[in-house]
Amino acid sequence: MKAIIIDDEKHVRDGLLLLAEWERLGIQEVFEASDGEEAKSMILEQQPEIIFTDMNMPKLDGIQLLKWLKETEITSKTIVVSGYDDFHYMRNAITYGSFDYLLKPIEPDALNETLERAVNEWKKQAQKRESTKETTRVINEAKPFYWDHIFTTLISQTPPSSVLIQKVQKEYGVNINEGQCTICLLLLNCRIVKRFEEDKNLTFFTILNICNEVVRNDQSGFCFKNGNQKDEIVILLWKQKSEKTLMERIQKEIEKFTHTKAVIAIGKSSSKLVDAYHSAQKTLLKHNMVDVHKKNHILTYEDITSRPLLHLFDYAEKIKWTIQSGSIEQMDEVINEIFHKLESQHFLSFEQIQDWENQFEVLRKNWLKEYQLSEETTYYNGKDYWDEDGTFSFTKFKEEKTKEFHELIQLLNNVKYQKEKNSIQEIESFLRENYDKDFTLQEIADRFFLSREYISRKFKQQYNETITNYMTTIRIDKAKELLENPHLKVYEISFKVGYQNEKYFSKVFKKIVGMTPNEYRVKVSDH
Repeated sequence: MKAIIIDDEKHVRDGLLLLAEWERLGIQEVFEASDGEEAKSMILEQQPEIIFTDMNMPKLDGIQLLKWLKETEITSKTIVVSGYDDFHYMRNAITYGSFDYLLKPIEPDALNETLERAVNEWKKQAQKRESTKETTRVINEAKPFYWDHIFTTLISQTPPSSVLIQKVQKEYGVNINEGQCTICLLLLNCRIVKRFEEDKNLTFFTILNICNEVVRNDQSGFCFKNGNQKDEIVILLWKQKSEKTLMERIQKEIEKFTHTKAVIAIGKSSSKLVDAYHSAQKTLLKHNMVDVHKKNHILTYEDITSRPLLHLFDYAEKIKWTIQSGSIEQMDEVINEIFHKLESQHFLSFEQIQDWENQFEVLRKNWLKEYQLSEETTYYNGKDYWDEDGTFSFTKFKEEKTKEFHELIQLLNNVKYQKEKNSIQEIESFLRENYDKDFTLQEIADRFFLSREYISRKFKQQYNETITNYMTTIRIDKAKELLENPHLKVYEISFKVGYQNEKYFSKVFKKIVGMTPNEYRVKVSDH
């Protein structure tokens, strides 16, 4: 804490410095000033919590200083020290908010008792001020979310709540239930968000401030984040002026700040907020995005054109067979066919993009489920359809969607390969555990729910052997181990490794090992 002593008599300042228990009360620095004028600059610079001031001083006396402290809203605790036991001084000290009044000569006990009370009172009020400051900060931070919620409710509720209408009227001085309103929609594309290092909250905060500054200066409306749409800013206009000119100003300010043009859709004026919003939404959704740059990124309701949507569901079966083939080349042929039809018979509107993305998500979920993959599997979601200047790019849309299909076919192909690999490994493990039994290929196929042809082909690919040869190798290896036991007869070993005929066993053993079982036993025993 800090304190300042203001008195034109040095011996009074020295007395206060000596008598006050500064250290005990937590005051580390004490400054001095010889009059009120000198004190003003020191108070502003040092921000002392405690001020001792004389009343009768040259240049600027105690009464003028107290008045200045009050006008400046300085929160310090002021203790008046005066040799004049005069009601005039006392009354002014009380009027201008001094904490207490001490008469000269000062008694040490009275000084320190007053100083301690002043310190405690300042701490108490400082804590309260801090609490109030924090509460105000929280309220100010929450306020935009509060109004976002109110306006989001108003544009989606029929009829609009009279309570909310009254709140808007009280805050903005306009009854939005009377007269005509226009709604414009601004889309935050990923290029704008990238300018803010992918921080969506910062992007919304900045762009909303830019929009609101323009409409506030024009006193024409309010801009807010639509709580029901993740990338949408709503510009609500309640004054009937040139909406397009206003949107061009907003767009220009955003471009100046982000070097990117924002797409803004202007709806039809309506006396109903819900209708005004729906017309703006239709304007945004129905435009051909490839032609947006020709309209300088400002879309109007009158310019809407319409074509039927292309549905990915129509190609679901063809895509499914392509995925099962595992061929990227075949997938590219299907994708090119889809895009050719999209360009020649349809066009890329936001509505078409949303329909594509929703249907692709459904198809992807179904295929993940079919291949027994978790829905929490992470995968690429291509959303960057924009050039650096904010212009929509059909080429980039095609690249993003192709990338999604490529990732999907690779992901499902890997799962399919892993499943096939695991199935063949299970068959190999089964053969090792049951080498002493005879199983036909058909019996193995039935057990593992696979075709005989598939098992034969995949087993040979993975182990470079037919199942019959592989089983023979396992049996002969096991027979070698058993032949090391001199107490086992050859015919017993033959039965143990799955051969019912000893002579046939000996014939197979010699063919593979190059000697009969008995010759092998003699060779092993010699070692």
